[in-house]
Amino acid sequence: MKRYTMAVVGATGMVGNMFLKVLEERNLPVDQYYLYASAKSAGKTVRFMGKDHTIIELKPENIVDKKIDIALFSAGGSVSKEYAPIFAAQGTVVIDNSSQWRTDPSVPLVVPEVNGEAALKHNGIIANPNCSTIQAVVALKPLYDTYGIKRVIYSTYQAVSGAGVAGYNDLKNGTSNKFQYPIANNLIPQIDVFLENGYTKEEQKMIFETKKIFDDQSIKVTATTVRVPVFHGHSESINVEFNKPCTLEGIKAALAAGEGIVIVDDIANQKYPMPIYAEDTDPVYVGRIRLDDTVESGCNLWVVADNIRKGAATNAVQIAQYLIARDAI
Repeated sequence: MKRYTMAVVGATGMVGNMFLKVLEERNLPVDQYYLYASAKSAGKTVRFMGKDHTIIELKPENIVDKKIDIALFSAGGSVSKEYAPIFAAQGTVVIDNSSQWRTDPSVPLVVPEVNGEAALKHNGIIANPNCSTIQAVVALKPLYDTYGIKRVIYSTYQAVSGAGVAGYNDLKNGTSNKFQYPIANNLIPQIDVFLENGYTKEEQKMIFETKKIFDDQSIKVTATTVRVPVFHGHSESINVEFNKPCTLEGIKAALAAGEGIVIVDDIANQKYPMPIYAEDTDPVYVGRIRLDDTVESGCNLWVVADNIRKGAATNAVQIAQYLIARDAI
């Protein structure tokens, strides 16, 4: 089997740490890893794959001589904007977790269970979607294939870890350094900045990314995103209107056959997805499945996933696995 060289950029951050954990679990055919971070972390040692790795400062002269095949990025948009093209120019395939490249029409936006083939059309950079979008489209994919989707209404309940270590610490310590209001014992109906149309940037991301991933601009999408006092795991209420007639049995059968989905929907015993069960796991959990009788054909879903794993690190590693499996690097 062909062997590869991989870089992790932002290796000391929350998602970067999860990259390392998922990579250890999945054991890709990689012989050499390079772990990059900012100057303040350079020189530190990280235990990974059974040995100590020294953190390398991210700067051009530490990249060009490495012959890296794949680079997983989670270091923020400005870093990605500067350094992803430098890696790509060296022949590296960059899989970026920031929002920098998601709207670029030349950069594929990929969730392997949904549109993995799009990854094969890259020009050196592949974008990892927003965490809240990833779990939503995994759940929607089998329904889209079965019934077609006319309209989606997202209402999200997003964990503080989606805002990084600073957001996590606000809940842990009862502070409001990251968030504009205290998050403990509170809900904040704003994620990211407000746009002129009254939506937040996070809501607009979900709208745009859903259409791009399905390659279908006809889907009508609206969203309300809310930060909640949960450490890990985004939850979403998703209302879907279909193009074709549906049945509850058909919806459940389609979801059961969907890739990456675990159904937890036993209301007789009060079993449904919750963040505490999704934490540190990779599946997208779907429950509270029921028809919406206010439209001719539609349903409601409750969708939960670990936002740092499937919503970020695991999805990026899965993209790398997809490319490796097809000898596309």
